[in-house]
Amino acid sequence: MKLIYAWATGLVFGLGIAISGMMNPAKVLNFFDIADTWDLSLAFVMGGAVAVTFIGYRLVWRRATPLFEDRFQVPNSNVIDARLVGGSALFGIGWGIAGFCPGAAIPALGMGRWEVALFLGAVGLGLALARILKGQSILPRSASA
Repeated sequence: MKLIYAWATGLVFGLGIAISGMMNPAKVLNFFDIADTWDLSLAFVMGGAVAVTFIGYRLVWRRATPLFEDRFQVPNSNVIDARLVGGSALFGIGWGIAGFCPGAAIPALGMGRWEVALFLGAVGLGLALARILKGQSILPRSASA
């Protein structure tokens, strides 16, 4: 059942990405180009996402536990450090250069464009490199156990 809900959630997310046009990297890149081809639609997509997240968190936190886990998995730290700022900056730079974030690139694989596969390959290599630098296994915990 857990897998079915995960699949359905991913399907809804992917459909939202497709309907909003966020699978098109030009849409994102035009948002950042305020001098020439500025497209404000990304701000509306992000505003809608923030509104849905705000409501969703209010509903979820009313529960004692999640539906499919023993406990909520939330970050242990609220410290803003160099790793957090650097990672956020790197994410933003990559998003501004490629026009994709990983969440939009995964459903964009269905478009069959080699650029999307190249982008996701680079993301995967970056994640593996980060794990190696932290002295961790490249495989996720569940896969290596």
